Amino acid sequence: MADEVVLLGFWPSMFGMRASIALAEKGIKYEHKEEDVFNKSDLLLKMNPVHKKIPVLIHNGKPVCESLIIVQYIDEVRNDRCPLLPSDPYQRAQARFWADFIDKKVYESSRSLWTEKGEEQLEAARKDFLESFKTLEGELGEKPYFGGETFGFVDIALISFYSWFYVYETFGKLSMEAEFPKIIEWAKRCLQKKSVAKSLPDEKKVYERVLDLRKIFHLE
Repeated sequence: MADEVVLLGFWPSMFGMRASIALAEKGIKYEHKEEDVFNKSDLLLKMNPVHKKIPVLIHNGKPVCESLIIVQYIDEVRNDRCPLLPSDPYQRAQARFWADFIDKKVYESSRSLWTEKGEEQLEAARKDFLESFKTLEGELGEKPYFGGETFGFVDIALISFYSWFYVYETFGKLSMEAEFPKIIEWAKRCLQKKSVAKSLPDEKKVYERVLDLRKIFHLE
């Protein structure tokens, strides 16, 4: 992957973080352009006219949208180092399944933890959140990474949520380490990688941003 690479992102977004991690893993130099999600740039609207959201990877003027698709694109274009998806078709399908589970199940339940207002709704969100992470912990098992011995696609899909763990703990009234010790051990292992450590924002900074968002959306 050469020439011009631009990433349109928004710093607290776990979806944008995925692209940053994948680019760093592959050693690809790129320009990061921070977007204001409440005042979207003309470039973002032009490059992603369908969903009008970040992240967008622009490679030589051509846009690639949706975070998991971006990670797969990066993996395919720069296939000479640090493979992110398994070479075996079945294992590759499984990796895509779990990444999809994270997007559909984990994201929805985790978002509800800080957006729900009613106690009953919050408790339902908390239950869904705990169940989804319990499922992930079962899939991880005793493996160092979700794909086995090497950091890969599913790890990128999930580790981007790590900066939000403090938000989930605070609003969900739970302890990630007490509930999911294997997930926390895995996360610490991932954070030893420079590609991850430099791509994830501080959890307290994310929490402060969430407090601002709650005011904007009148969730206080």
